[in-house]
Amino acid sequence: MAHAVNHSAPAEPASADVHAHGQQPSIKLYLVVWGWLFVLSTFSYLVDYLQIQGYLRWGLILLFMFLKAGLIIAVFMHMAWERLSLIYAVLLPPVVVLVFLGILLIEANYTLLTRMTFFVTAP
Repeated sequence: MAHAVNHSAPAEPASADVHAHGQQPSIKLYLVVWGWLFVLSTFSYLVDYLQIQGYLRWGLILLFMFLKAGLIIAVFMHMAWERLSLIYAVLLPPVVVLVFLGILLIEANYTLLTRMTFFVTAP
């Protein structure tokens, strides 16, 4: 005799037992990320130690800062394992703010140039 399949009951997700026991990344991943954070911090301190100046200095410091922040957010705050909508909700607003700050910087330079051109008194 064939067994009838009950289609009215919802199917149990295949990953239910994984979530029941908790999903934890391996300790190796944390140690590797910790090592990369140490290396990036060393590079950041080397920028000061080698007395690099100008835009290169600030570019390197910002690059190392963003890389370290990205590693911390992705692994230690578990964003690498979140849904894409949550990632967009957390990461998209700062990106938009940075774009608007860039636009404001361009506008500020234009305004300053215009004021210096038209409002400077002749001797």
